[in-house]
Parts: sequence; structure tokens; C-alpha cells
Amino acid sequence: MLISSDKAAVLPILNSIGAYVYLVDALEDGTFRVFAINWSDDEDLGLQYLDTIIGKRPEEVLDAKRAARLNEHYRRCVDTRSNIEFEGYFESSAGPRWTNHFLAPLFDLTGRIVRIMGTVVDITARKQVEGALRESQARYHALYDDNPAKLVTLAPDGEILSVNKFGAQHSGYASADLVGRSILEYVHPEDVAAAKQFLADIMDHPGGVHRAEFRNIKKDGSVIWLNHTARVTEDAAGQPVILVVAEETTETHELAEQLAYQASHDSLTGLVNRRAFEQRLRGLLESAVAEKVEHALCDLDLDQFKIINDTCGHIAGDELLRQLGGRLQAEIRPQDTLARLGGDEFGVLMEACTLEQAEAVSQQLCRTIEGFHFRWQGQHFTIGVSIGVVPITQTSGNLTTVLSAADRACYAAKEKGRNRVHVYREDDRELAIRHNEMEWVNRLCNALAEDRLHLFRQPMAPLGIEDQAGEHYELLLRLEDEHGELVSYEVCLHAAERYNLATRLDQWVVKNAFAWLSGSPKGLERLSLCAINLSGCTLSDETFLDFVVDQFKHTGIPPQKICFEITETAAITNLTRAIGFIQALKALGCQFALDDFGSGMSSLNYLKQLPVDYLKIDGAFVQDIAHDPVDLAVVKSINDIGHVMGKKTIAEFVENDLILDKLREIGVDFFQGYRIGQPEPIAGKK
Repeated sequence: MLISSDKAAVLPILNSIGAYVYLVDALEDGTFRVFAINWSDDEDLGLQYLDTIIGKRPEEVLDAKRAARLNEHYRRCVDTRSNIEFEGYFESSAGPRWTNHFLAPLFDLTGRIVRIMGTVVDITARKQVEGALRESQARYHALYDDNPAKLVTLAPDGEILSVNKFGAQHSGYASADLVGRSILEYVHPEDVAAAKQFLADIMDHPGGVHRAEFRNIKKDGSVIWLNHTARVTEDAAGQPVILVVAEETTETHELAEQLAYQASHDSLTGLVNRRAFEQRLRGLLESAVAEKVEHALCDLDLDQFKIINDTCGHIAGDELLRQLGGRLQAEIRPQDTLARLGGDEFGVLMEACTLEQAEAVSQQLCRTIEGFHFRWQGQHFTIGVSIGVVPITQTSGNLTTVLSAADRACYAAKEKGRNRVHVYREDDRELAIRHNEMEWVNRLCNALAEDRLHLFRQPMAPLGIEDQAGEHYELLLRLEDEHGELVSYEVCLHAAERYNLATRLDQWVVKNAFAWLSGSPKGLERLSLCAINLSGCTLSDETFLDFVVDQFKHTGIPPQKICFEITETAAITNLTRAIGFIQALKALGCQFALDDFGSGMSSLNYLKQLPVDYLKIDGAFVQDIAHDPVDLAVVKSINDIGHVMGKKTIAEFVENDLILDKLREIGVDFFQGYRIGQPEPIAGKK
């Protein structure tokens, strides 16, 4: 919550702390700016700038020396990624003042420091006591008992020689109860060794001021944190004694623990979050190598969760995740880690666990989720889960490799029909295919970012049956790979569609094709028809239609010169969307072709509903029609059906005159292939 950008959400937390606390944003340029403060004006502490310092850098509200010193501490906190403590001094209207500053870095989910929390404590009283003790024994006794800090004098072995009234009462004792006993009796058992070392360091270096923080146990059994400042002095007989000033820092520690918990746990479910999960995974990877112990990672992705969010809202979805988190936690061992990785994704780390055991647990988790019934406002829901299981061994590689393998295994489980478990193995063919697709996604993204996409055109020609004036060609997309080689888009089309890149690529093609056409008025005048391919995913994108219309308006390209090609599979899969898309652009004057027609003959049932102008006969049938009577019959049938329905036909893969003669006999309208010309790069790309 303290890294939230909402001050209204942060201030109640700050105001609940019984100390002066402020938050400083760590800006990307290396400077710092005040974000929020919980104090009121306090001239004695030099904090009278409350109304003006919010949103300001130290150098804007302090003198150059104090600002530089403060910025130096902030930078040290960021550079060391650790807590920083320092003291400050200034002159106020009431005289010299000392403050103790405690800085703690706040991290976001990626581990980046985005903010610093500062706690300011007035230690003037402590400083005054130390000064007074040096100046006068009498003044020492006057201040000692009534000072609002715990003041203790110790023998070198830790025996309590005296304790002021406030300090004794703060611990729940009377001063007489404590004198003569060892201070170690009141230290938390886990901190006794540190306290002993503290006493030893003080006596080994009697000329210095020593500080240590450890826990004490009060008379009522409660535990508090005390920050101890100590130095060696002499008693009235000239014998060395240890003077200790102790100030309670329990609230600061509790706040730090709260922040640490928030940084490592999901606020919705209370489970470990992704950042802490990955830290523990790194530990298991190191353990697998050093100790040769096998562990396992399970990636869980809920099925049908979106239905609940869409039907009942996110409040219902959140409640489901909370309930389900508790159910899953009950199914795993105490030493294992269940985490919410984000959205509807969970992860499980199984320590000292074989792959077979992990698969058995995953199957049980699958059954638990399948049997989980969620009720919300009278409605009843069931969900499923897809689980990918990956072994963590000494050969697993790094964090990224293991997480990627788990993600691919989870996706493979989803593709098998959901509510399944898929176990990753080195020779997993399904995951190898998915890995290859993910590599293509990365290559496509880089090509888009680096403008390594190119448009080619391949001519089409009429077969002389009708007088078809002007140029006819199809624009084809090519990817220039990392080595400068050109790759056909068809090679990576499946990956582009699966990972939602196809529409971005179609937008690139339309935009650059229209820019090229509008930049060549003479070429546009000669053009009769330019065919542009669209992915099936694009037909389902509600924004693409508006994008195309805007491109027509922006470039002035005549719509009647553009023919969009869609595959019959895409048209059937998205029939309603395809019909609406086609009708909208045909109203502008565009034409449409059904590509690869015949590859799925079920499309004949839908052809009457699709208002396309051309049927592009699948080249798999065309390329052998000179020798295969079955292919010849198929092409003839498609051509006859198209003509009966008033549509023109285009034959692909026409490579020689034998094929061309057969197409003339059949009466196909257009042909395309190496017989007329191979794809060539367009004159320019914009």
C-alpha cells in the first residue's frame, strides 16, 4: 500500500504511526521528491514547511548544505538497497536540535526501489543527557530519573547498577527490582548472543559510542524492540561503567515487518506473490545443483474463470480466488510453496519431490478444483484448471528456462482439452513445437520494432475469357530475419495468430500498402485490383474495421481497387463476424476473395452466406490437374459452383503451360503462379 500513488490511501497508514514519518519518491533521474508526510507543523523540529514541501525536492526547501547531505543519504539507501540510519542537527527557535533518521527502501513487484520511507525521531533529549553527563554529575542525576528515555548504567559484565524511573516503569518493574540483576535476563533469548557481543565490543573499545538493536521482554511477557546507544564512562570511584540510553523502536520494526509481508505476499489471497515465489525458486535451483536434490514446479492456470468475472463482476472473481487459495493450500505439504502469480494463475513449488510425486499431487489439485463449487448471489459456478509440471534438477538451467518450460507445459495441458495435467519432459514434442512458436513470436516482435518487414507483389492475369484491363496482383508479407534472409509470413502465421500478433501485422500491411499505392499515382491509375490477405484473428478484432476505413479516408485509395483475401477456415470459424466485416467494406466498394477454397469443403454449406467476389482455388488441387483426374474434377467443380453463384475464380500455383491449358478448358477466370511471375519486392516501403 505504501508504494501506491494514491496519497489518500497512504496517509491513513502514515497517520496511524506514532512517529514522524514521510515518504520520498526515488525518481528515475536519480533525484528525490517528497510524496507524503504524517506530521503537523513543528517548528522545534524544523518541519514548518508542511504546506509547501509536498512534491518538492530537498534542494527546493532546505539550504544547500542540508539538502546535499539529505540527498547523499537517500542515494546511499538506494545504492545499498538497505536501511540507512543517521543523525541530523539544526538550530531552531528553541535552540539546537538533534534528530535520528531511519530510511527504509520500498520495492515494487519487479524489485525496483520506487520510494523511501523515512522515520524522524527527536533525540534532542538523549543528546542533552549525554552532554549533561559530561558536564556535571549533579546535572546527570537530575536528568537521569525524569528523562523520557530508558537510561541504564551497567557494570562491564552487564550487571544493572542503576536504571532511571522511566526506564524501569517502561519495562513494568520498579528500579529496585532491576538493580543487581544482569541486563541479559531481560533480553529475548534469540538476541542474548548479540547482546553479549555488544557488551564485549563496548569494553574492547571504551573510547567509542556503540549502538545495537535487540529485543527485550517486559514483565508482562510482551516483546519490545529497543535501540541501545552506549559508551564507557567512570563512576564516582573512577571505575569503568557502561552508560546505556535505550529507545523503543517496536513500531518501526512492526511497520518494516508489515512492509516486508506486503512485498512478498498477494494482498487478495494472502499467498506468496510472484516476486517471493521466484526468489524461492532460485533457492531450489541452487539446491538442486549443490545437493543434487530433485524438486518440482507446477504452473496452474484456471479455466472458465473469465466467465465468473464477466457474469458476476470482479468482486465475485476475487472471492473465488480467496476461497480457492485456501482449498489448494490444504492439499500441499507444509514445506511446499503455493503462490498466486497474477490474475487466475497459481504456482506450486514442491521441495524434495520426484516428478512422479509432483504429477500425483497435481492430479489431486486438478480434482480439487474440478470439485470446487462456487456460489455467488444465488448462482452456482464450477471451474477447471490446466497444470504444467516441470522437474527442477541440476540440469534445469536458470529461472527463466524453468518458468518458460512450465508455461509451455501448462499451455499444452490447455490444448489437450483443459482440466488436465501435462508433465514436461526433455523429449516433449508438443512443447518443442510451442517453444518454436514462442521463438517466432519474439522474432516477429523484433522485426516489427526494427522495421524488418517487407511487401512483395505477385501478378495475377486473366485467362482471356473476359477482357480484364489493368494490373492485377497480390501483396505478400516477408520477414527479414536476423541474418538478412527473407522468410515467408506463412511460416510463422500460426504463431502470430496464437499469440495475438496477426492483427498488428495486418495493420502494418494495410498501412504500408496504402501508403505505397497513394505514393505512386501512375501505378494506382494502372491498377485494376490489389489483393491483401487478412488473418482470421483480424476479423474478430472490433477496431480493425475502423482502422481500414480511416486508411481509405487518409490516403484516398479507391476502395474498388482493393480486394481483401480471407481463408475459408477463418471465414467459417468467425462466420457472423466475417459477414459483418465483408458487408461493411463492400458498402465502400471493396471486393473480397475466399482464399484456399477447397481445403475444407464444408465451406460449401456457408458459401451462400458469404458475399465474396472471388473464389481462390487451393493450389494443392491446381498443381497436379494436368496428371491427376481427381484434382481436375475438384477444380472444375469449384469453378462451376463459383460461376453459378456469380463469383469469379482464381487458380493458384500455376507453374507451367500444361496446367494453364487445363484451366482454360475448365474456364477459370484468373491464374497466379510462377508461370506468370514470382513475387517481387515493391518499389518502396513507407
